[in-house]
Amino acid sequence: MIDDITSLRQEYTRHQLSKATVALDPFEQFTKWFEEASSAGIVEPNAMHLGTSTVDGSPSGRVVLLKGFDEGGFTFFTNYRSRKAGELIQNPRCYLHFFWGELERQVFIRGTAAKTSDEESDAYFAQRPYASQIGAWASEQSSVVASREVLEKRFEELSAKYGEGAVPRPEFWGGFRVTPSEFEFWQGRPSRLHDRICYAKTGSVWATSRLSP
Repeated sequence: MIDDITSLRQEYTRHQLSKATVALDPFEQFTKWFEEASSAGIVEPNAMHLGTSTVDGSPSGRVVLLKGFDEGGFTFFTNYRSRKAGELIQNPRCYLHFFWGELERQVFIRGTAAKTSDEESDAYFAQRPYASQIGAWASEQSSVVASREVLEKRFEELSAKYGEGAVPRPEFWGGFRVTPSEFEFWQGRPSRLHDRICYAKTGSVWATSRLSP
């Protein structure tokens, strides 16, 4: 047991970040950092914290997996009846947060979410492992379930129903794409004088600024 949590400290010394060296386009900068995180052997570098809120501002968050990105936005998939999906449908404003501790880096993205097309959701669902496809049908995500046994029985029943054949995508399951309006790239530096470079979009132009740590 930790006697004094205030003694947990880490000095950040590995990299630096400046307006003079970052890419002009935040998607290009993200691609660079994402590739470096992948090459560094970080487990699930595509894990990101998704923050949502209700229309009256009550927040919630969870870690989801990024499944694709380009200049159109950042895509993940989920049950459309889940809490996060319900909140995004009511209030599409959200944020994504990546933390790559091994590289002493964070990326914060603020944007707006919208459902992907049925075709895109179908294409991704078709390439999922069979067990994950069955799991999507078995789980009424975010709803109360009586027991683990009920969930496992449902999984077994659906496995028997579909056998090893093609599993159709549930109509209640699909993707969201988050279109960014702001990026922040955070690089840990010594003495807590961290580098923070922010990209904000005005029209079609991304402007960069340095934020105080």
